[in-house]
Amino acid sequence: METELLTRFRQYLLLEQSLSSNTVQAYTDDVLKLLSFLDDQGVEVCDTTLDHLHSFAATLYDLGVSPRSQGRIISGIRSFFRFLVTDGYIQSDPSEMLESPKTGMYLPEVLTVGEIDRIIASIDRSLPDGQRNRAILETLYSCGLRVSELCNLKLSEMFFEDGFVKVTGKGSKQRLVPVSDRALNEIRLYMTDRCHIEIKPGFQDFLFVSYRTGKPLSRVMVFDIVKKHTRLAGVTKKVSPHTFRHSFATHLLEGGANLRAIQSMLGHEKIATTEIYTHIDRSRLREEILAHHPRNSHDD
Repeated sequence: METELLTRFRQYLLLEQSLSSNTVQAYTDDVLKLLSFLDDQGVEVCDTTLDHLHSFAATLYDLGVSPRSQGRIISGIRSFFRFLVTDGYIQSDPSEMLESPKTGMYLPEVLTVGEIDRIIASIDRSLPDGQRNRAILETLYSCGLRVSELCNLKLSEMFFEDGFVKVTGKGSKQRLVPVSDRALNEIRLYMTDRCHIEIKPGFQDFLFVSYRTGKPLSRVMVFDIVKKHTRLAGVTKKVSPHTFRHSFATHLLEGGANLRAIQSMLGHEKIATTEIYTHIDRSRLREEILAHHPRNSHDD
């Protein structure tokens, strides 16, 4: 019966749930783990209770399976029992109340101000795209922009005299973001070079354009610029355009900025999204305490 169930389960995932073949294989492997556990317990699949599933989850924990992997396995188990209910093998789903483990909060990589300066300084101004790339990285950091927001910046929405830029974020929501004098200076220098670019019709209002195509920069192009100069600067952290945004927010918080002000700058709809930066700040504070508190001295 188990072979038949697994065959039908795979068909259910492929045809009715439209999952990828990789996901189907992963879920099938997860169910096999459960079936092996139930067999050891002398329990039939259709007689499985929530207590049995809790015991299975506890076994995963005891085996040292990471919380993230536990969550994926439990997701596969839930899909399996939904299938059993849908196809009439069982009347009620014992996995409905089965909770996934908490995976913990992800703390993004943060660059120091010195590392950011090194990355920007690695750009050769004498190259055709050198000044543009300096302006890109300085703007990413100065304004805390998402990469899509940077690619869509418009000249008509740059207010140089007032030191602001109008940014269009998620859901087409617009916000005014202050721009540092340093970023404005890099952009002004780039504007001199930009005059020599043959920009394609319809794209004249985009701030950052490709020297080669005359069209706006893509996300991939900005990622490549960041990766290239991170490598040239000798920074070994895993850095993406979003790292500049994370660093911007963290440095603001460390400098005493109000969380609501940071929320407004980043364009977060919910304050809870911004609060991740308080966790970053607390973790750094803890490191400082552990490093300098007399109770943690290694001297006898």
